[in-house]
Amino acid sequence: MISTGDGVRYINVLLVEDDPGDVLMTREAFDEYLHNRLDVVTDGAAALAFLRREGEYAEVVRPDLVLLDLNLPRRDGREVLQEIKDDPDLRTIPVIVLTTSQAEEDVLRSYQLHANAYVTKPVDFEGFIEAIKQIDHFFVSVVQLPRERE
Repeated sequence: MISTGDGVRYINVLLVEDDPGDVLMTREAFDEYLHNRLDVVTDGAAALAFLRREGEYAEVVRPDLVLLDLNLPRRDGREVLQEIKDDPDLRTIPVIVLTTSQAEEDVLRSYQLHANAYVTKPVDFEGFIEAIKQIDHFFVSVVQLPRERE
């Protein structure tokens, strides 16, 4: 997390999403409306390697927030969420489940695994952009995020 002298905070966001269209819309929202850093990985195994700074991700900046799809290749989003919340070094990173699923069992399971929020992706572009902007506003302007432990 970066704070500027004028009180503006910028956060590092990790998007874990395998749908190229959703990645593109999220990038557009960040480029046009938001000023936070956005990193993207497209499967659950890469998400865990990124968060643990393993292999090709050894030098990445630790995210302040994770936007996590549930239906991912290699490692399912539910497994990723469980591993994040079971890991003492990662569990303080807020995880927002951002998915197309409206299934009650997915909502319940995500909260049982300690997701910080569950957001169903709007299907239209304007609704999707607005959802991303609201998530960003809440986590940048409203809440205080933990600093990374050294």
